[in-house]
Amino acid sequence: MSATFGYTLQDWQQQAKQDPHHLKSLLIAHFQALDPQDNAWIYLCSVEQLHAQIDDLFAQDLTSLDALPLFGVPFAVKDNIDVAGWPTTAACPAARYIAEQDAQAVVRLKAAGAIVVGKTNLDQFATGLVGSRSPFGAVSNTFNPDYIGGGSSSGSASVLARGYVAFSLGTDTAGSGRVPAGFNNIVGLKPTKGWISARGIIPACRLNDTPSVFALTVADAYLVASLASGYDEKEAYSRQHPATTPAQFPPRAHFAIPDTLTFYGDQQAEAAWQLSLAALQDSGVTLTPIDFTPFQQLAEQLYAGPWVAERTAAVGALLDHPEEMDPTVYHVIRQGLDFTAVQTYQAEYLRAELSRTIQQTLADVDALLVPTTPTIHTLAALEQSPIALNSQLGTYTNFTNLADLSALALPAPFRADGLPAGITLLAPAWHDRALAEFGCRWQSLLALPLGATGRSLPATPLSLAVSNTHVRVAVVGAHLTGMPLNFQLTSRDAVFIEETKTAANYRLFALLDGPIKKPGLLRDQQGQAITVELWDIPLARFGEFVAEIPAPLGIGSLTLLDGRTVKGFICEPEVLKTALEITAFGGWRNWITA
Repeated sequence: MSATFGYTLQDWQQQAKQDPHHLKSLLIAHFQALDPQDNAWIYLCSVEQLHAQIDDLFAQDLTSLDALPLFGVPFAVKDNIDVAGWPTTAACPAARYIAEQDAQAVVRLKAAGAIVVGKTNLDQFATGLVGSRSPFGAVSNTFNPDYIGGGSSSGSASVLARGYVAFSLGTDTAGSGRVPAGFNNIVGLKPTKGWISARGIIPACRLNDTPSVFALTVADAYLVASLASGYDEKEAYSRQHPATTPAQFPPRAHFAIPDTLTFYGDQQAEAAWQLSLAALQDSGVTLTPIDFTPFQQLAEQLYAGPWVAERTAAVGALLDHPEEMDPTVYHVIRQGLDFTAVQTYQAEYLRAELSRTIQQTLADVDALLVPTTPTIHTLAALEQSPIALNSQLGTYTNFTNLADLSALALPAPFRADGLPAGITLLAPAWHDRALAEFGCRWQSLLALPLGATGRSLPATPLSLAVSNTHVRVAVVGAHLTGMPLNFQLTSRDAVFIEETKTAANYRLFALLDGPIKKPGLLRDQQGQAITVELWDIPLARFGEFVAEIPAPLGIGSLTLLDGRTVKGFICEPEVLKTALEITAFGGWRNWITA
């Protein structure tokens, strides 16, 4: 086993910082330790293909690695995602072709310095949540080979859970990026549809597909998703990030949970769920039961109605050759021929109505919390009942993309039999960062081992980089928590980040004119450190906030005591000549209290 198996993204980054050129030999040794007979792989790159990627990487300017945040990081992609010059099969040899160019997500990740080492197994045409509907073999659970590993992104989850790559790409239509995460003790980030381009991916249901990310930590998953994302004008379903959603949930988050849950008689799954609820409540999370009926009704639509015809359209003429397809997959996809156009429109109207109800329900909470799956099955049991047992696994996943939700599957307390049991958080579209920020807190709280690697979670608390869809603003007076103008922040989904101090060269004044006392901050070498609060406001709401700031106040750049620079309140120096100086109090709240 390679010493690099189980490396997180940060481990690879640390190797790159220590010696970029040593990383080359490390990557080659890592690759050589991979087993080509492992059926989690459909295709491992050739030595020549690996060296070509490494040579391209080392041909770049290596004086600063900041422009290459994934420098030399190995990753895998599900084999319905194109890698230029490599075969793509979607686990159907009859559909095999050589990709002419990289999928857009792969383009972006390679541009960040990542190295793709292989293509992974899947339920054929991404149709299944079990990981066993493949002519390349069933991908078993990484904790107990008698059990399923989950699908359809089975191979991507398996190689990631065992630490063979630092992250992997899957796809998610009905839960394919979440179910395998729950079964293998890893993170599965199901992003908002359209945030990551689906160009270069064989569709399952094009209206509902999205690339997804598996990683050992939430911070790794979110970084990868951020680097892979971006508007793609050549992809019809790509969307611009609106930059209107909160950067994180409140410290004491409020989650909805289903009022009734089914575990299909699996008492160990139910007990693990109760352990998760207890841990969340102990950490300060409020849990409120909600009517889960609309979610269930929408979940049933994905396979029990005309939506299955999307899969029929994706497979196309190959459906005329059932002998070339997995029998169960053929049976599922062929059902799309049984529906009419009228039924399809009726199904869309129902989807819209149920989605509106779901959105209204989630408006009163920060997120919805569900078990990632209600149960798990053995490979033997699945052979006896392949469709019914598979459908159970979508109970808490199938509705997600139909309702345009973002989702994050997280490791959770294990079952009593030693198998993983995950939880999933779901929120409206574009709440991906808020989900990830909470996910970091949750993963740090539990400190479970990473995947099936046996490695421990890093001791340093997980955190996300500063957001590029938010503006960090330092407030010093009437906008502080509990002060009269704080609503101008909270009403725009701004969230409190921390209390800190400015650099030691600011003077603070009180402007006493008007109904609300306001602060004036002046940079001056005779000053001192002044207490401020940092808030992250959505980028698209920042202009509204600034527009409400009256003269003589304005927004400029403030330097903090630790050297960071953020946006913050400044004041025209002329008016401060007649204002009351309160610098000695060290902060607005101290002066108000005095």
